[in-house]
Amino acid sequence: MLDRVSGSDDKLALLWSDMGLGAPTLIGLAQLCSRALLSGALPSGQLTAEAQAILFTAAHRGMLEVKPSNSAYESASRLLTVFVEIDDDTRVRFRHPRDVRQNVRFLEGFRQLCASGLVFHHLFHEFTLTEAGFDLAATIRPDEIRDVLDLGELCRFT
Repeated sequence: MLDRVSGSDDKLALLWSDMGLGAPTLIGLAQLCSRALLSGALPSGQLTAEAQAILFTAAHRGMLEVKPSNSAYESASRLLTVFVEIDDDTRVRFRHPRDVRQNVRFLEGFRQLCASGLVFHHLFHEFTLTEAGFDLAATIRPDEIRDVLDLGELCRFT
Protein backbone atom coordinates (compact mmCIF):
# COMPACT_ATOMS: atom_id res chain seq x y z
CA MET A 1 0.00 0.00 0.00
CA LEU A 2 2.81 2.44 0.88
CA ASP A 3 4.37 1.86 -2.54
CA ARG A 4 1.21 3.15 -4.26
CA VAL A 5 1.02 6.25 -2.10
CA SER A 6 4.71 7.07 -2.58
CA GLY A 7 4.38 6.90 -6.38
CA SER A 8 6.63 3.92 -7.02
CA ASP A 9 3.81 2.02 -8.73
CA ASP A 10 4.38 2.35 -12.51
CA LYS A 11 0.64 2.07 -13.25
CA LEU A 12 -0.13 5.01 -10.96
CA ALA A 13 2.54 7.12 -12.66
CA LEU A 14 1.13 6.25 -16.08
CA LEU A 15 -2.36 7.22 -15.01
CA TRP A 16 -1.10 10.53 -13.68
CA SER A 17 0.69 11.30 -16.95
CA ASP A 18 -2.47 10.37 -18.89
CA MET A 19 -4.42 12.87 -16.81
CA GLY A 20 -1.88 15.51 -17.81
CA LEU A 21 -2.82 14.87 -21.43
CA GLY A 22 -6.55 15.19 -20.79
CA ALA A 23 -7.25 11.46 -21.11
CA PRO A 24 -10.36 11.38 -18.87
CA THR A 25 -12.07 14.11 -20.92
CA LEU A 26 -10.95 12.61 -24.23
CA ILE A 27 -12.31 9.24 -23.14
CA GLY A 28 -15.63 10.89 -22.30
CA LEU A 29 -15.77 12.58 -25.71
CA ALA A 30 -14.87 9.31 -27.44
CA GLN A 31 -17.66 7.55 -25.52
CA LEU A 32 -20.17 10.20 -26.62
CA CYS A 33 -19.11 9.63 -30.23
CA SER A 34 -19.47 5.86 -29.78
CA ARG A 35 -22.95 6.14 -28.26
CA ALA A 36 -24.09 8.43 -31.07
CA LEU A 37 -22.61 6.04 -33.64
CA LEU A 38 -24.44 3.07 -32.14
CA SER A 39 -27.76 4.85 -31.71
CA GLY A 40 -27.67 6.73 -35.01
CA ALA A 41 -28.18 10.00 -33.15
CA LEU A 42 -28.61 13.15 -35.15
CA PRO A 43 -28.69 16.74 -33.94
CA SER A 44 -31.78 17.13 -31.79
CA GLY A 45 -31.54 20.84 -31.08
CA GLN A 46 -29.81 24.07 -31.92
CA LEU A 47 -26.03 23.89 -31.91
CA THR A 48 -24.18 26.67 -30.11
CA ALA A 49 -22.28 29.24 -32.14
CA GLU A 50 -19.06 27.58 -30.96
CA ALA A 51 -20.19 24.16 -32.22
CA GLN A 52 -21.20 25.70 -35.54
CA ALA A 53 -17.85 27.52 -35.84
CA ILE A 54 -15.93 24.28 -35.29
CA LEU A 55 -18.17 22.42 -37.74
CA PHE A 56 -17.96 25.14 -40.41
CA THR A 57 -14.15 25.34 -40.11
CA ALA A 58 -13.85 21.55 -40.44
CA ALA A 59 -16.11 21.39 -43.52
CA HIS A 60 -13.26 21.02 -46.04
CA ARG A 61 -10.98 18.34 -44.53
CA GLY A 62 -13.04 17.07 -41.62
CA MET A 63 -10.03 16.49 -39.31
CA LEU A 64 -10.22 17.68 -35.70
CA GLU A 65 -8.05 17.25 -32.62
CA VAL A 66 -8.58 17.94 -28.95
CA LYS A 67 -5.35 18.35 -27.05
CA PRO A 68 -3.71 20.34 -24.26
CA SER A 69 -0.78 22.72 -24.33
CA ASN A 70 1.12 21.93 -21.15
CA SER A 71 3.83 24.48 -21.87
CA ALA A 72 1.65 27.60 -22.20
CA TYR A 73 2.21 30.37 -19.67
CA GLU A 74 -1.42 31.53 -19.27
CA SER A 75 -3.54 29.01 -17.38
CA ALA A 76 -6.46 29.39 -19.83
CA SER A 77 -4.11 28.39 -22.67
CA ARG A 78 -3.12 25.14 -20.96
CA LEU A 79 -6.66 23.77 -21.12
CA LEU A 80 -7.81 21.19 -23.63
CA THR A 81 -8.23 22.94 -26.96
CA VAL A 82 -10.09 22.12 -30.16
CA PHE A 83 -7.93 22.23 -33.30
CA VAL A 84 -9.32 21.95 -36.84
CA GLU A 85 -6.99 20.91 -39.67
CA ILE A 86 -7.07 23.26 -42.64
CA ASP A 87 -4.23 21.64 -44.61
CA ASP A 88 -1.16 19.51 -43.91
CA ASP A 89 0.63 22.21 -41.94
CA THR A 90 -2.14 24.56 -40.80
CA ARG A 91 -4.67 24.27 -37.99
CA VAL A 92 -7.24 26.63 -36.51
CA ARG A 93 -7.02 26.70 -32.72
CA PHE A 94 -10.28 27.49 -30.93
CA ARG A 95 -9.28 29.03 -27.63
CA HIS A 96 -8.82 32.39 -26.00
CA PRO A 97 -5.55 32.86 -24.05
CA ARG A 98 -7.18 34.72 -21.17
CA ASP A 99 -10.82 33.62 -21.17
CA VAL A 100 -11.47 30.28 -19.49
CA ARG A 101 -15.22 30.57 -19.99
CA GLN A 102 -14.82 30.98 -23.76
CA ASN A 103 -12.53 27.96 -23.86
CA VAL A 104 -15.16 25.94 -21.99
CA ARG A 105 -17.75 27.08 -24.56
CA PHE A 106 -15.58 25.68 -27.35
CA LEU A 107 -15.19 22.36 -25.52
CA GLU A 108 -18.94 22.29 -24.87
CA GLY A 109 -19.52 22.94 -28.57
CA PHE A 110 -17.25 20.03 -29.43
CA ARG A 111 -19.13 17.86 -26.90
CA GLN A 112 -22.38 18.77 -28.69
CA LEU A 113 -20.89 17.66 -32.00
CA CYS A 114 -19.87 14.32 -30.48
CA ALA A 115 -23.23 13.70 -28.80
CA SER A 116 -25.11 14.63 -31.98
CA GLY A 117 -23.35 12.07 -34.16
CA LEU A 118 -21.55 14.73 -36.17
CA VAL A 119 -18.05 13.61 -35.13
CA PHE A 120 -16.29 10.22 -35.04
CA HIS A 121 -13.50 9.44 -32.58
CA HIS A 122 -10.56 7.62 -34.18
CA LEU A 123 -7.31 7.50 -32.19
CA PHE A 124 -6.23 9.25 -29.01
CA HIS A 125 -6.97 12.95 -29.62
CA GLU A 126 -8.01 12.59 -33.29
CA PHE A 127 -11.58 12.97 -34.55
CA THR A 128 -13.26 13.47 -37.93
CA LEU A 129 -16.61 14.70 -39.10
CA THR A 130 -19.18 12.05 -39.91
CA GLU A 131 -21.12 12.13 -43.17
CA ALA A 132 -23.90 13.97 -41.32
CA GLY A 133 -21.25 16.36 -39.99
CA PHE A 134 -20.00 17.18 -43.48
CA ASP A 135 -23.59 17.66 -44.69
CA LEU A 136 -24.55 19.98 -41.84
CA ALA A 137 -21.28 21.94 -42.09
CA ALA A 138 -22.14 22.79 -45.70
CA THR A 139 -25.35 24.53 -44.55
CA ILE A 140 -23.78 26.84 -41.96
CA ARG A 141 -23.75 30.52 -42.84
CA PRO A 142 -20.47 32.06 -41.62
CA ASP A 143 -21.95 35.56 -41.38
CA GLU A 144 -24.27 34.32 -38.60
CA ILE A 145 -21.34 33.14 -36.43
CA ARG A 146 -18.63 35.61 -37.52
CA ASP A 147 -17.79 36.78 -33.96
CA VAL A 148 -17.04 33.23 -32.83
CA LEU A 149 -15.27 32.26 -36.06
CA ASP A 150 -12.96 35.25 -35.58
CA LEU A 151 -11.79 33.76 -32.25
CA GLY A 152 -10.15 30.90 -34.16
CA GLU A 153 -6.39 31.37 -34.49
CA LEU A 154 -4.35 30.05 -37.42
CA CYS A 155 -1.41 27.89 -36.35
CA ARG A 156 1.23 26.84 -38.85
CA PHE A 157 3.43 23.78 -38.35
CA THR A 158 6.46 23.42 -40.57
